[in-house]
Amino acid sequence: MNLKEVTKELDLKIDETERQLMSEQVKDFLDKVNSVLKKKKIKADVFVGGSFAKDTMVKSSNYDIDFFVRFDKEEDISDILEKVIKEIKVKYLRVHGSRDYFQVPADEKVTFEVIPVLKIKNPKDAKNVTDLSYFHVNYVKKRITQQIANEIRIAKQFLKAQGIYGAESYIGGISGYGVEGLIIHYKSFEKMIKSIIKSTKKIIIDPEDKYKGKNALIELNESKIESPIVLVDPTFKERNVLAALRSEAFDKLKKSSEELLNKPNEKYFEIKDIKCEIEAMIKDANKVGGNFVKIDLKTDRQEGDIAGTKMKKFSDFLVEEIKRYFDVCNNTYSYLQSKEAQLFVVVKPKKEIVKMGPPLDLVEHAKAFRKEHKDTFIKEGRLYARLEAYKDFKDFFNDWKSKNKGRIKEMGLTAMGLG
Repeated sequence: MNLKEVTKELDLKIDETERQLMSEQVKDFLDKVNSVLKKKKIKADVFVGGSFAKDTMVKSSNYDIDFFVRFDKEEDISDILEKVIKEIKVKYLRVHGSRDYFQVPADEKVTFEVIPVLKIKNPKDAKNVTDLSYFHVNYVKKRITQQIANEIRIAKQFLKAQGIYGAESYIGGISGYGVEGLIIHYKSFEKMIKSIIKSTKKIIIDPEDKYKGKNALIELNESKIESPIVLVDPTFKERNVLAALRSEAFDKLKKSSEELLNKPNEKYFEIKDIKCEIEAMIKDANKVGGNFVKIDLKTDRQEGDIAGTKMKKFSDFLVEEIKRYFDVCNNTYSYLQSKEAQLFVVVKPKKEIVKMGPPLDLVEHAKAFRKEHKDTFIKEGRLYARLEAYKDFKDFFNDWKSKNKGRIKEMGLTAMGLG
């Protein structure tokens, strides 16, 4: 099978019955919000955004539908919106962020994300990236066709299956709007991944020629061009849509895209259960003669991007610490969508651990280093020490945890333990 045949077999579009039910839920909630706004004489209007509004939503076991409430003034808009939601008398969760928003469950499968934004006429007046959502929806809807929408769904499913869909800090991948922008530019999923595979340097995309042939890398703020792909926002040229994309996620995208093109298979579009990943890692551990380790993490930070990012940063740090004493053959991080996460690692004990010491000409430091370490040697004018390797990961973990209580707390962790 070639790639076109594989993607043709994918069942990604929401069936009409399910979409109709969601449309009814959306209309009902929209009417309720508008009714309260009118009753309270609040100057604001509501629009539905996200993939539901653009018809790029991928079939799933659960859905988020975005409602944007646009206020004329920025003053306390999250607090005002909370009063509106309370008046509707529905269950909700306030999610803290650069601007607080609200999650309202519609049923077991559908959650409304109700987001306060500023009503602006020009994108340059945005105070928050969500203020641009109105422009994003209109841009995509004007340029989308049924074929493009289908290609977008294919791309989204592929990124989800690779674990790199989403601009949240703990994912460092590509957002829904980012996928839509890429496919609108490349016209198809296949052309997009072929372009990514061929790239040997940073990819620069300016779909609406906002810089009129100028180099966007020179024109954009330096902090916005660190990502491997720079996608100039078609609605606001000073923004890179893919600024959150990390090199780690890009490399994974490039590798999996190449594998897919070399051997097209539906498995690249299958969202793997964490249990499947664990089974694969255990097999890897057995192959290399290593050990599979599960580490449970907890934080007291706001669930969502904040909690997920805190624990991801800690996991990255911990993996680097583990590498000092073990060969890390594989590792993966799983955020559990609450205040908990898990880190899975495949490790092999190192035969020898070498610690770098001071140069010999720093006599006092060299003397202290020799006093601290029994087995030292000299290489290119510098002292080194051979340390005893850990044979059991549990011993290392308990020692490290005991010595780093302050660092663990400082990095936002309330608990960690071997699973």
